[in-house]
Amino acid sequence: MIRLADPLPLRRGPALANRMMLAPLTNQQSHADGTLSDAEFRWLTMRAQGGFALTMTCAAHVQKGGQAFPGQLGIWSDAHLPGLSRLAAAIRAAGSVSAVQLHHGGRRTEPELSGQPRRAPWDDAETGATALSTAEVEQLRDDVIAAALRAERAGFDGVELHGAHGYMLCSFLDADNNHRADRYGGSFDNRCRLLFEIIDGIRAACGPAFQLGARISPERFGIPLAEARELARRLLAGELLDYLDLSLWDVFKAPAEEDYAGTELIDHFVDLPRHGTALGVAGRITTAPHAQKCLTRGADFVLIGRGAILHHDFAARAAADPAFEARPLPVSPETLEAEGLSPGFIGYMRNWKGFVAD
Repeated sequence: MIRLADPLPLRRGPALANRMMLAPLTNQQSHADGTLSDAEFRWLTMRAQGGFALTMTCAAHVQKGGQAFPGQLGIWSDAHLPGLSRLAAAIRAAGSVSAVQLHHGGRRTEPELSGQPRRAPWDDAETGATALSTAEVEQLRDDVIAAALRAERAGFDGVELHGAHGYMLCSFLDADNNHRADRYGGSFDNRCRLLFEIIDGIRAACGPAFQLGARISPERFGIPLAEARELARRLLAGELLDYLDLSLWDVFKAPAEEDYAGTELIDHFVDLPRHGTALGVAGRITTAPHAQKCLTRGADFVLIGRGAILHHDFAARAAADPAFEARPLPVSPETLEAEGLSPGFIGYMRNWKGFVAD
C-alpha cells in the first residue's frame, strides 16, 4: 500500500520526497507590482521547511491584465525575476521541489488593480469582459509559455497551469458559453485547443528536466463531468505532463450532476490510465487519515491547502503520525501569525467563514 511518506518519482526532474504538495493558495501578500514580498517569501519557505515535497506558489499572473487579486504574485515581467530567483533557491535549500502556478484571471480579473480591461473568451455581459481576438488568444498562449521560461530561468523545478475555477484557461473549456467561431471555441476539441497548445509550447521551449503540471476543475464552470473526464484522460495519455491536479473542493463529494448520483467525484478519475503521469487531488484535506484515504482510493499524491495554513509543517507531521489531525477551527490570529501568515493574509482568511476567531 502506498503511504504518505513514500517518495514519488515524476517523469521529469526531481522526485518528490513524499506524497504531499502545498496547494497553490491565494494569500494577497506580494507587492502591488507583482514582485515577491518578504511576507510571501516567509509563508512559502516555512512550508518547504515543513516537509512539503513540492512547494507551489499562489496563482501568478502571466500578463499585467491577468491580475485577479490584490497582492498577487506576478511572472509577466523580468522585473519579477529577482524575487522569484530568491524564492526558488530558498525552496530548494529546504529540500523541497519548487513550482510556480501560472494564471490569468480572465473574466474574474480586477481592472482597477492592473489598469487593464477585463477580457474573456467571449463577450460577457455579467462581468463586462470583452472577447479576445484570435491574435490575442495566440498572444496569451505565447505569454504563458514565456512565463514558464521565466520560472525556469529563476530556478524553479517546474510550473503548473491553472486551468480550473472559472479563470481564463478554464473559461475556454466552458461548453455553455465558449461559442467562439474560430479554432478556440465551439467543439470540445476547439475548446481544449489553447490548453494543449500551451502544453506543447512549454515542452518545446523549456528544458527536458523541467516539470509541468496542470490543475483542472472536474465539474462546474460550464464543464460537464463527462468532458472533464475526457480532458483528464487526454492529459494523462499525452505524456507531456508530469502531474495532473484535480481541484475537487471536497475530495469525496458527490458529483453535482444528478446522472451520477450515488457515486463520488474522485472515482470518475482515479480509474483512468496514467501513462506515467501522476494524479493528485485537492479538497478539504486536513488530517493524515483523510490524506491516506485519497491514496488508498487511487490518487498518487494529495495537495494540502487548509491543513497547510493551519500548520506550516503539516506534511512532516502527517508523514510521521498516521493519526495526525489539524487543529480545530476557528483559530486565533496569533496562531496564524506564528504559522507564517502576515496580517494581510490573516485578513483575507477572515473571508473563510469560521476560520479565524474574532
